[in-house]
Amino acid sequence: MSTLFSTLTLRSLDIPNRVWMSPMCTYSAAPSGPEAGVPTDFHLTHLASRAAGGAGLVMVEATGVRADGRISPWDLGLWNDAQQEAFARITAAISAYGSVPAIQLAHAGRKASTNKPWLGGGSVADTEHGWQPVGPSPVPFHGLPVPHELTTDEIAALVEDFAASARRALAAGFQVVEVHGAHGYLINSFLSPISNQRADEYGGTTENRMRFALEVVDAVRAVWPEHLPVLFRTSATDWTAEQGGAGWAEDDTVLLAKELQRRGVDLLDVSTGGMAHDAVIPVEPHYQVRFAAKVREATGLPTGAVGLITEPARAEEVVATGQADAVLLGRELLRDPYWAHHAAQELGVDSNWPEQYGYAVRPRR
Repeated sequence: MSTLFSTLTLRSLDIPNRVWMSPMCTYSAAPSGPEAGVPTDFHLTHLASRAAGGAGLVMVEATGVRADGRISPWDLGLWNDAQQEAFARITAAISAYGSVPAIQLAHAGRKASTNKPWLGGGSVADTEHGWQPVGPSPVPFHGLPVPHELTTDEIAALVEDFAASARRALAAGFQVVEVHGAHGYLINSFLSPISNQRADEYGGTTENRMRFALEVVDAVRAVWPEHLPVLFRTSATDWTAEQGGAGWAEDDTVLLAKELQRRGVDLLDVSTGGMAHDAVIPVEPHYQVRFAAKVREATGLPTGAVGLITEPARAEEVVATGQADAVLLGRELLRDPYWAHHAAQELGVDSNWPEQYGYAVRPRR
């Protein structure tokens, strides 16, 4: 028996295995005009192929809850009818292969309006489809413009934007919604004292810095069906406290996880970093798994582990030993869309290949 290929039940939803596709930006939507943020044939092929490849859950990349919430002008969005309608055919395709369609709702905050990474990143000018980024405080991310400091009224509007996009996600056929609270983007930037220097109810103490994240989760949970799960992605550490500096750290994440659990979050998707450009990160296989394990042990909240998980036997170990309840694969699924099927074969488990492929690729007995 394989734990990696066993069902995980969150609320009433049975997710067929613990190999999940992590949200990964592809910078492939139109940057402006009526097609801005609308998923294309590329996105359909990209996401459906990972469902055909055996991933139990396929999560759409960070999707902007409003136009100025995209990481780049070429990111997906879910703030209008055209986007919602285009997503419906993607959720249908994912479901047709037996996978669960999920979407990560996001606002990039002070790291918004940037170029495609293969074009060097950096800020995109207003004349090139760019816009003014926003944040909790006028503290820029390295090399990017100073963000506009959000007013409390603007914060309240953003909370409603997340809820509105969650409603659209449900109408488009998604069964899981994840709130993006990691990697230095807007929600994460409220959590960390590196970027949040406010003196009002959204800044200062850890409890105040968590306020925006919790308000977003409350708003999303209020419009999301009780029988379907809500996830939250977090950066468990900025990797700065470990070096003697200020920043968000793993004990803060445990505190946040307890509050998220009380508000109906069903799984914490545990990543790290993205806040400080000069943080020293000890990157190696499974380097982030321990943070997922700590949250799970301290709170009982199910967790997902991410980061350089590439070997089937090691992925099996992560879930079988209770370090996490699922593993989320990113680049490895870009290299091999059929990783889950190949992993099942390596672990001696029957794999649910599409019948058009299965008769040809299953081992002959």
